[in-house]
Amino acid sequence: MSGNDERVRAIIRKLDGVVVALSGGVDSAVVLCLARDVLGARVTAATAVGDIYARADRQRARALTARLGVLHLEFPGGQLDDPLFLANPRDRCYRCKSLLFQTLRDMARTKGLPGIIDGTNASDAREYRPGLRAAAEFGVVSPLLQAGLEKKEVRSLAFRLGLEFGNEPPESCLATRIPYGDPLTPKKLEQVRAGEEFLRALGYSTVRLRHHGELARIEVDPSELTRLVTPPHRDLVLGYLRTLGFSFVTSDIAGYRTGSFDVES
Repeated sequence: MSGNDERVRAIIRKLDGVVVALSGGVDSAVVLCLARDVLGARVTAATAVGDIYARADRQRARALTARLGVLHLEFPGGQLDDPLFLANPRDRCYRCKSLLFQTLRDMARTKGLPGIIDGTNASDAREYRPGLRAAAEFGVVSPLLQAGLEKKEVRSLAFRLGLEFGNEPPESCLATRIPYGDPLTPKKLEQVRAGEEFLRALGYSTVRLRHHGELARIEVDPSELTRLVTPPHRDLVLGYLRTLGFSFVTSDIAGYRTGSFDVES
């Protein structure tokens, strides 16, 4: 057991029972594994489902909870029923997290579990994350953040815990692919989801499809740009994205980066 492990475990141990906000990503998976080790049956995992989430995340969440023997509840996120979220303001993440944490708080009370924990880490706190305000308002505990673990440290911990997807690239909800102020619709989200799934099937593990109306802007790792714009991938991607309704397809020479619209807006 490393010092990183023990710091996180000590924070979780104080809660005596938790609902884990399990997204299906590496960070929340690490938190769930440690919570299960520390609290045993006093752990419930909860995953929001809906049009803003990638299918692969739900599949990973299901597989992990089955492996750990943890009760796993899925619930509708409800974001697309919220007019303020659909308007896609800059604090969209705050609206989303407020909806989720309200549900998790009700869930925790029903099950007699005193705490809610999530996978926010110390690196996240340095980025534009309106959702952190919602977490504070609902009393959500972030063990990785409190223990001071950065993204790289969390991934190292994931490998030690035997998480086979510990090297997966970071993921975020599909709404982040659409510029602030551009209203969110199920159609746009489906275009993004289908396009990114197609690109991943071609081998682009780190990818974002940014939605600009009729134009699709693709971000991949800079090392993969040449492959993307060279036949046969160029023609395959262009052809498929046009079937999704995009009239123009472009590759971003800056490559993939988190918070693309946060930087640009």
